[in-house]
Amino acid sequence: MKVTVLGFWGGFPYEDDGTTSYLVESDGFSLLLDAGSSTLVRLEERMNPIDLDAVILTHYHHDHIADVGVLQYLRQLKPKQPIPVLPIYGHTLDKWHFSEMTMEGISEGIGYYEDEVLEVGPFVISFQKTRHPVTCYAMRIVEQKSGKVFVFTGDTGYFEGLSDFCKDADLLITDTYFLEGHENHKAHLTSKETGLIAKEANVKQLVLSHLQQDIDLELLKHQTEDYLNNPGVSVTLAERFLTIKL
Repeated sequence: MKVTVLGFWGGFPYEDDGTTSYLVESDGFSLLLDAGSSTLVRLEERMNPIDLDAVILTHYHHDHIADVGVLQYLRQLKPKQPIPVLPIYGHTLDKWHFSEMTMEGISEGIGYYEDEVLEVGPFVISFQKTRHPVTCYAMRIVEQKSGKVFVFTGDTGYFEGLSDFCKDADLLITDTYFLEGHENHKAHLTSKETGLIAKEANVKQLVLSHLQQDIDLELLKHQTEDYLNNPGVSVTLAERFLTIKL
């Protein structure tokens, strides 16, 4: 499994980089995890978006779905030959946004549910509802052939059970928006909470994402490392085209 960061800012694009999006690949299968602002531009630098096999969305805030519509338009307008309908997986608790994932002949919205395990290409995906102002799901993505585990928290504040969901992940990518001192926020994690979650969950690699534009990001990283307290676990700030091979 290979995970590539396409966008990593929280809320809005900044300094020519966009908001949340990751490309998850295995055995020639390409899964787009969230599609924030600037996703399509970044994706075109790595692959032909026509060759994308599936999209999956944590929730429907604009900084996670901004480029879904233009991806649909690209697949509608660019191909010279018929192409497969693109499956876009999302939760169904926001019926209006979910309905927008379907464009006849272009894309099909497919619902996922917290109590199910979803098979998408070479991946098996399970879900955990997070702490956020709108319904959002963390995702645990397992590559079937290797058993490697990638967990993405989605957008979330701290809640009991998050560490268990992240348990023994080979890669954990977190929504780490705040420096220490804003704990128990209703929507996003702090550096302290992230470090403690990663420690309790015994993760092997940690990437901090959904970053805030106007804070000291090196301090964010150092605070996380202090609370993780494990030099054997790499802590990395998300950046454009950061690629992790598992």
